[in-house]
Amino acid sequence: MTARLPTFRLRGRELKPVVQGGMGVGVSAHRLAGSVAAHGAMGTVSAVDLRRLHPDLMARSEKSRDAAAINAANLEALDREVRAARELSAGRGLVAVNVMRAVSEYSQYVKQACASGAEAIVVGAGLPFDLPALTAAHPDVALIPILSDARGVSVVIKKWSKQGRLPDAIIIEHPGWAGGHLGASRMEDVNDSRFDFTAVLPAVFAVFDELGIARDAVPVIVAGGIDSHEKARAAWALGASAVQLGTAFAVTEECDAHPRFKDVLAQAKPEDIVTFMSVAGLPARAVRTPWLESYLAKLDALTRRACPRKACTLAFDCLSTCGLRDGIARIGQFCIDNQLAAALRGDVARGLFFRGAGRLPFGANIRSARELIDYLLTGVMPDMSASPA
Repeated sequence: MTARLPTFRLRGRELKPVVQGGMGVGVSAHRLAGSVAAHGAMGTVSAVDLRRLHPDLMARSEKSRDAAAINAANLEALDREVRAARELSAGRGLVAVNVMRAVSEYSQYVKQACASGAEAIVVGAGLPFDLPALTAAHPDVALIPILSDARGVSVVIKKWSKQGRLPDAIIIEHPGWAGGHLGASRMEDVNDSRFDFTAVLPAVFAVFDELGIARDAVPVIVAGGIDSHEKARAAWALGASAVQLGTAFAVTEECDAHPRFKDVLAQAKPEDIVTFMSVAGLPARAVRTPWLESYLAKLDALTRRACPRKACTLAFDCLSTCGLRDGIARIGQFCIDNQLAAALRGDVARGLFFRGAGRLPFGANIRSARELIDYLLTGVMPDMSASPA
């Protein structure tokens, strides 16, 4: 007999215990998030620079040197994407919006996502101490921080408790496996065993006990390295309420990025995946494309030439801290928005293709979001010779 799956409840909604992680720029937008939600799980729109999916907004803002105009275009794009995802979900599952704490327009993205109908706000790349205050006008929106250890969980809960709010769920992301920006402050910490779920989850539940929080009151979602039904079940056995996957959803039929983007991620071998310091001051993980290979080869020279703060190359100021703009030599020296936008278009020569470190559930095959969710829940592999369901 198959063991019973955990119940994943969020703000009174019962969901399949699978979460699609947020991926910018434009990789997880309305089509992917809405499709995942339509299958009864949690889909996530990434708020970062969504104007790139809308030709009219790009025509209006691409060559602009006015940061306010660029930000206005992005807020309009976010509104469109959230509403379209909700329509596609048809009332099933849940549509969330991921906002990086490290982006300069963080508070505006949060407020716009709530106003547009997002059912949850997910925040990583920093500690979102002010998230309850920012969302006070929308008390029914679920609030979900992304953290990597029990210390971060304790600090966030204590700060939020003073504002009369608990997290509606917590995502625990393993920096040794996740893609994109990683939840470790130093490169040497990325693979530290203290981030292993077998260590972090018991410590998180101990924090709940210490603070008098029932263990089932705040669902814990684990992210990073979940590539099979067996690993998902192992996470549930540790007490996780759900599992989150990013790259595995990025290579589904429904992903909003160009087909070449999906192929680059799906066909990458372990030796093609690189961890490096990003412009945001966090370690990051991506595929070793020609652009990344060239960037890493000249990193020493770029670091030596880092100079005091200068104007943003795009007049966008997308990050609150940017190694290139702010002349911080110890972190990345490139325009992350340019490179992620190139990846969205499938430009292998110029793109930065964020990717997790592990294998993919279906190897190099591009399948559907429904098949991925079903496989994680049941362990039954789809027929790879048939068209994606």
